[in-house]
Amino acid sequence: MKSLSLFKSQCQYSISFSSIAYKSSDLRTLIASLQSCANDKDLTKGKQIHCHMLRCGHLDLSPMPTTSLINMYSKCNSIYNALPIFYTSPLGHNVFAYNAIIAGLIANDLPKRAFEFYFQMRVVGVMPDNFTFPCVLKACRNELDVKKIHGLVFKLGLEVDLFIGSALLHSYLTYRMVDFALDVFEDLPEREDVVLWNAMINGYAQTGEFGSALMVFRWMIEGGVVPNKFSITGVLSALANYGEFYNGKVIHGFVIKMGFDLGVAFSNALIDMYGNCSCVADAFEVFEMMDDKDIFSWNSIICVHEQCGDHEGTLRVFKRMLSAGVHPDLVTVTTTLPACAHLAALRHGREIHAYMIVNGLRKDAADKEYDDTYIDNAILDMYAKCGSMRETQLIFDTMKFKDVASWNIMIKGYGMHGFGVKALELFSDMCKVELRPDDVTFVGVLSACSHSGLVKQGREFLAQMQPKYGVVPSIEHYTSVIDMLGRAGQLEAAYELLLTMPIKANSVVWRAFLAACRLHGNSDLAEVAAKQVLDIEPEHCGSYVILSNVYGQTGRYEDVLEIRDAMKLQNVRKTPGCSWIELHNGVHVFITADKSHPEGSLIYAGLNSLTARLREHGYTPESDALESSL
Repeated sequence: MKSLSLFKSQCQYSISFSSIAYKSSDLRTLIASLQSCANDKDLTKGKQIHCHMLRCGHLDLSPMPTTSLINMYSKCNSIYNALPIFYTSPLGHNVFAYNAIIAGLIANDLPKRAFEFYFQMRVVGVMPDNFTFPCVLKACRNELDVKKIHGLVFKLGLEVDLFIGSALLHSYLTYRMVDFALDVFEDLPEREDVVLWNAMINGYAQTGEFGSALMVFRWMIEGGVVPNKFSITGVLSALANYGEFYNGKVIHGFVIKMGFDLGVAFSNALIDMYGNCSCVADAFEVFEMMDDKDIFSWNSIICVHEQCGDHEGTLRVFKRMLSAGVHPDLVTVTTTLPACAHLAALRHGREIHAYMIVNGLRKDAADKEYDDTYIDNAILDMYAKCGSMRETQLIFDTMKFKDVASWNIMIKGYGMHGFGVKALELFSDMCKVELRPDDVTFVGVLSACSHSGLVKQGREFLAQMQPKYGVVPSIEHYTSVIDMLGRAGQLEAAYELLLTMPIKANSVVWRAFLAACRLHGNSDLAEVAAKQVLDIEPEHCGSYVILSNVYGQTGRYEDVLEIRDAMKLQNVRKTPGCSWIELHNGVHVFITADKSHPEGSLIYAGLNSLTARLREHGYTPESDALESSL
């Protein structure tokens, strides 16, 4: 071949090696040297040995040099130098040569070419052996290929081979063929090797069969096989998804007792497990004990805080991550942006967005296969929930790809900030570009109508949802319409819809109606709504508070006291109000009567001053009737 001829010509001008360094080398020594080059990835020295072999005619004496050269070039990530050697081998191709080229192609991420060589191998009559199948199984394109190879393995009597069995397990589990994987596992005559158990545990865990992963782990313990750290990481992921805190603690204790090295991967798995069990303190303790923390460690602990609703903690850990000199990736920012959205921390959100732009945390726009809509949506959502609709619109207008979620964020954003007409215009534009609205779209649309008093349009949308758009109204949609009618003072219409809607009303619907009754001072309907809410959810404090405020507005203070007694009887405590403000030095969170802030005295002095000025202008701050009576 042309490339091999070029290589031979280059060998003629190689300096100071073959005639000196390898003058007395025999073939066995050269092959050992090639193996050393492969292990060290020393391509330069490997090429020198190749040149010497060509000069001395070693490739014409035995097939072993060909196999060794293919192996060397493959491991040195130079597979395209290995291919000409295979094609021009003067002694033909035996199973060892095919195994070497197939393994090399797999190692260099060319599974399709590897499978082509396997097919060629079968066509020319070279019989695969127990070293062929583990590599070929990695090249399978679908479950049918796996089944065909399994059939040949069985025909050749190699199904009891440990490495082939392990490869078959991985292949079947990759294609979620768990029953076939279990059959292979149970048919193996020896199962003392922990690698096989790990393949089953991790395979089940990776395919979402967490119950089966735990079952196999129990079999493993009962069979006397001692698990290693790879077994533990697999079972931890299963426990995390089941939220089994107690068993997770047991595994953690087992690891400490066995003296396993608490490496980064295992510690990250522990953080995920504790996080999924909503045990933030335990997850953070593991994180703090880690000597080395990689990007996955930081992402895991940030995700734990965000999943558990500790948005302030999410931003705090993110800030600490930056201080530690760790560079956030896309996972970090897409986890942190929702925290900014929940806290309306616009300054922090802008800083994260700027960091993404400056540090190029986006794929090249020329990459047509890359879709960054998910990231754009996270940024959109942050700006919308922080109230900066101008920036939200700018991002939306520059997006190359807009999915239904993108439009939903825009519609909901404009609606929640009182721009109902703009929200409905966007809905119309969405339909014009032939995107099909979903249930989330209509929650946004109906909420926009509610916040902007567009009662007629809201009722029309509810009526058209199923016949025109194919979306069946859910409890969320009816809640939005009842809230809309209640805000508009149409309490009777809201009550009628509440009673006649085809879905059984839950506490959220009744509480929305109760809030509307309070807004318009209708104590009769408020009592009806409160009774329904308290029957469904007697432990929720919000209903007691709203009803007491209705009684307080109408001067029924004895009823307010009865509400207080009912709360004591049900052991219900009023959840303190919470607010926060974002300043240049971070987000400051306050609860009712909170005096823990270091500048609390100055804050309260300023608040009292503002209240006094309001009173001077004739405004009386609204009081909570329940709090006043306590």
